[in-house]
Amino acid sequence: MTSFYAHLPVLQVVIPLLVAPLVTVLRPSGLAWAATTATSFMAFVIAVMLAAGALDGEVQRYAVGAWPAPFGIELAVDSFGELMLLILTGASTLALLAGKQSLDQQVQEERQPLFYSAWLLVLAGLAGILVSADAFNIFVFMEISSLASYVLVSGGPDRRAMPSVFKYLMMGTIGATFYLIGIGLVYMMTGTLNLADMQVRIQDVTDLRPVLVAAGFITVGLGLQAAVFPLHVWLPNAYNFAPHAATVFLAACATKVALYVLLSFDFIVFQQNLIGHETQFSAFLMPLAILGILAASAVALFEPNLKRLLAFSSVAQIGYILLGASMVSVLGMTAGLMHMFNHALAKGALFLAVMCLATRVPSLELKDLAGVAKRMPWTMAAFLVAGFSLIGIPGTAGFTSKWFLISASLELSGGWVLVGVIVVSSLMAVAYIWRVVESAWFREPSAELAEVREAPALMLTVTWLAALANIYFGLSPWLQTTLASGGARMLLGEMP
Repeated sequence: MTSFYAHLPVLQVVIPLLVAPLVTVLRPSGLAWAATTATSFMAFVIAVMLAAGALDGEVQRYAVGAWPAPFGIELAVDSFGELMLLILTGASTLALLAGKQSLDQQVQEERQPLFYSAWLLVLAGLAGILVSADAFNIFVFMEISSLASYVLVSGGPDRRAMPSVFKYLMMGTIGATFYLIGIGLVYMMTGTLNLADMQVRIQDVTDLRPVLVAAGFITVGLGLQAAVFPLHVWLPNAYNFAPHAATVFLAACATKVALYVLLSFDFIVFQQNLIGHETQFSAFLMPLAILGILAASAVALFEPNLKRLLAFSSVAQIGYILLGASMVSVLGMTAGLMHMFNHALAKGALFLAVMCLATRVPSLELKDLAGVAKRMPWTMAAFLVAGFSLIGIPGTAGFTSKWFLISASLELSGGWVLVGVIVVSSLMAVAYIWRVVESAWFREPSAELAEVREAPALMLTVTWLAALANIYFGLSPWLQTTLASGGARMLLGEMP
C-alpha cells in the first residue's frame, strides 16, 4: 500500500494521458463517454488519497525513473497543489456525469470520441502542471492542456466559436511564449529548471536585472493564461461558445491552474530571494485586482446573455484571488487560496444549472428566460443557491473566503478601502444575480416555454450535489481552510 501511495503523483497524470488516445477508437460514443467519466473519477479518487498527506502538511515527491532531482524529473504535491487537484478532478467528474445529454445535443456523434480524448488531455495537462516540480515540464503540460482546450471550445455546433477559439489560441500562445522567455532567462542565470534547485541557486546570482525581467515575463505570460484583468479579453466568448459541459469544466479550474503557477513562481522563486519584489508584486497586481473586480462586475450588470454574464463574473472572482495574494500576508493568501476552491464550487454549480436550462430552452438571453423558473423550479432553485455562494451570503462557501479577505484587509494600513471594494462588488453581484432571478421568477413565461419541462434527472441531481456542496463547505469549511492555510504558509516561506 505504501508503495502504491508513493506512485500516486505520477498516476494522477499518466492514467488520463494513456486513456486519451484509446478513447478516440471507442464506438459507440456512449462508450467513449463512459471511459472518460470513469478515468476522471479515478483521477478524483487519487486526488482524495493524496489529500490525506497534504492535510498533515506532507509534501509528496516522486522521482520519475528513480533519477533524483535536480538531475531527473521530479513531481511534487503540497497543500496548495492538492487544493487545486481536488478542484480540477472534481469539476471534471461532475461535468462529465451531468453533461452526457447536453454533449449529445451539442457535439456530433462521430466527433464525440475525439472530443472526449481532448477532455482527458486537458485533465492530464492541468494535473501535470499541478504536480510538476520542473519549470520546463510545466510549459509542456501547459501546451498539452491549451491545445486540447481549443478542441473543447470549438467542439460545439455554433460556428461563431471559431473566432473565439482563434483569439483564445493567440492569447494562449503569447502567454506561453512570455512564460518560456522568462524561464529561459532564469535558466541562463541559475543553470537549472528544477524549482527547488532554482530557488536555492538564484540566491547566488549577483546581477539581478535579468531575473527581474524574467519575473516580469513570467507574471505577464501567466496573467494572460489566467485571464487577469485587463488580459481577460479571450475568456467571455470562449466560455460563451464552448459546449456547456466544457464550460463547467474550464470555468471551475482552467484559469486557477495558471494562477497556481503564477503564485508559485512569484512567491517561492522570486519574492523569497529578490529584495523588494514583494512590494513590486503588490504594487503591480493589487490595482489590477481591484480594477478587475469592479470593472468586470460592472459589465456583468448589463450583459444580456447568461453565460457571458457569468464569464465576466469569473474575471471579477479572479480579482478576489489576486487581491488576497497581493496583500502578501498569511491571512490574505489563505483567503485568496480559499476563494479558488469556493469560487470553483459556486461557478461550477452555476454553469451546471445553465447547462440544465440550455437542454430545455432555445436561448440563454435573459429576455428569453422570462418565467422559466415556473417551468424548471428545481433548476432555478439550484442556480439561486449557487448564486448566494457567489454573492457571499452567510452559510455558503463564498462567505468564508470573503470574510477572510475582509479580515486580512483590516490588518493593512488603509484596509478600509479594500473592504469597501469587497462590499461594493458583492452588492454588484447581488444586482446581476437578481437580474437573472427577476427574469426567471417574476415574469410570465412566453409561449415558446409552454412545453418546457424540468431538466433530465441525472443532470439535475449532479447540479444539486454541486449546489449543496456550497452549503456544506460554507457551514464546515475545514477542508479548504486547512489546505489553503498550509499553502499560504508554504508560499510565504513560513514552512519547509
